[in-house]
Amino acid sequence: MRIAVDHPVRPGLRMESADGGRLVLVQGERPVLFARQRVTHHGVHYARTGTYVSPLAPVRAATARAFADFAPPGSEAWTDRWAAHAREELCGAAEGPLHEGDWHLAPMTPDWFVESHWAKLLPHDTDRGHLTWFGYGDPDEDARDLLPLRALSAPDAPRVKAYRRQYREGLLPPVVLWWISGLQSPVVLDGHDRLVAALAEGGRPTVLLLSGAVDAGHVAMWSELPLRAYEERMAALRPGPLAGVKASTVSRQLAAELLAVERAPRITRAWPLAGGVAAWERATTEHVPGWRPKRRP
Repeated sequence: MRIAVDHPVRPGLRMESADGGRLVLVQGERPVLFARQRVTHHGVHYARTGTYVSPLAPVRAATARAFADFAPPGSEAWTDRWAAHAREELCGAAEGPLHEGDWHLAPMTPDWFVESHWAKLLPHDTDRGHLTWFGYGDPDEDARDLLPLRALSAPDAPRVKAYRRQYREGLLPPVVLWWISGLQSPVVLDGHDRLVAALAEGGRPTVLLLSGAVDAGHVAMWSELPLRAYEERMAALRPGPLAGVKASTVSRQLAAELLAVERAPRITRAWPLAGGVAAWERATTEHVPGWRPKRRP
């Protein structure tokens, strides 16, 4: 689903940056996440402040049941209905991430998630931690595929227990993520307790990803290679009883590759942090006292 946004210029939930790979995610006027990239780009250190609030209203159980009556849970129509619901919420949110430009809100590419990383999410979710990038595994438990913006609830917390029941009934709404390129990771925008519920039940959540949309020039440039490869594969097909099946397979592969190009996330915009490095250092001292990310290679 594509979302065209004409305002605001500066959103209520935004990334701000200073020199040296220093980042801060601000909601309204309060910092909710500090981060500092490693000098070798092997990962990022982070510290949550505990003040994040989802820009989406809590999902009522009656809404989940109504959407399940609209279309079978897990179907494309059901997922699209939840995407439309999230779009409406985000467009009306004063402290959400949308700003002028084009956006995508769609199911996240399944191959982003490494199956073995899901088991690390609950036991290793800390307010001050580190995310390893690109599979360097230093340490291995830091190789995770998403970052919650608040502490995850216990699996037996009352709200999580209610969502676990929805998961068993096949009604659990999707978790909404937001891609932040400075963290090289999606963050949990909405659905922290739904995420815990799905994992506690031994399952995986349905995931919608919000990301900035790349422009038409980017799509055209990166579509050239798969289109050329498609033409070569089609030209190489030989007549025979399986020619139609092979042509259909090649065409489906092209469609998937072009969709991936079209949905590629744009680099996340970061606004300059007023006061630069000195302001970032003062803010970390105030909001996450004692946190000093190690500048390891």
